[in-house]
Amino acid sequence: MSRTGLFDSHAHMDSEYFDEDRDQLLTFLSKELDGIINPGCDEISSRFAIELAEKYDFVYAAVGWHPENLKDIADNSYLDGLAAMAVHPKVVAIGEIGLDYYWQENEPKDVQKRRLLEQIDLAKQFDLPVIIHDRDAHGDILEIFQKEVKGVRAVFHCYSGSLEMAKELVKRGFYLSFGGTSTYKNAAKVRDVLQYVPDDLLLFETDSPYLTPVPYRGKRNHPGYTELVASNAAQVRGTTFEVLAAQTTKNVKILFNKIK
Repeated sequence: MSRTGLFDSHAHMDSEYFDEDRDQLLTFLSKELDGIINPGCDEISSRFAIELAEKYDFVYAAVGWHPENLKDIADNSYLDGLAAMAVHPKVVAIGEIGLDYYWQENEPKDVQKRRLLEQIDLAKQFDLPVIIHDRDAHGDILEIFQKEVKGVRAVFHCYSGSLEMAKELVKRGFYLSFGGTSTYKNAAKVRDVLQYVPDDLLLFETDSPYLTPVPYRGKRNHPGYTELVASNAAQVRGTTFEVLAAQTTKNVKILFNKIK
């Protein structure tokens, strides 16, 4: 067991922000964390995630096309590429996939929805969970998971929706993950949801290198800061760090069941 007993369920260690010290940092983190899941955002980053998972025992990969990268998909053969990667023993999910209506240059909403459903269907074929990105698309993402998604496990990463939406997702057994934003002074609504989520549907993450928690906000994030996220959550939920570390690591292994 690592020093913290924590799992960072979402960190982009493939990011160029780690090019200068990636190996040094991961060597250090191997003693700090029980594990890291590195989600891909396109074919290149998904393959890099697998390479890192092959190199480091405690690193696992997810493969998928992020909604910001969909314009680079030429045709439906992208699914064949994902399928070929999904069988790798250290690929534990399809992700990061979802909807992003924040950036106007992203693909139209109907294209984003179609690509999301295609990738969810692929996850179902391989009995893999999905890692969901939802930015400014709460209504559509909730409707999809209420009406069109059956028999697929999912985590809504860096949860930013309402408490009412969280209740609908939790009712269906979906997991919610919280990162650095839950420590921000102006994130009272996120903490309301963090306080509500049942123990067995809670995950922690950093979304490294982005969304660095307090007191390092504005600097590069890294998976070691999962400890800050968990410590803050223990205060919000009125429990101990140790209890949350054990519970959320257990949750990771249930959701991402290729991790033993």
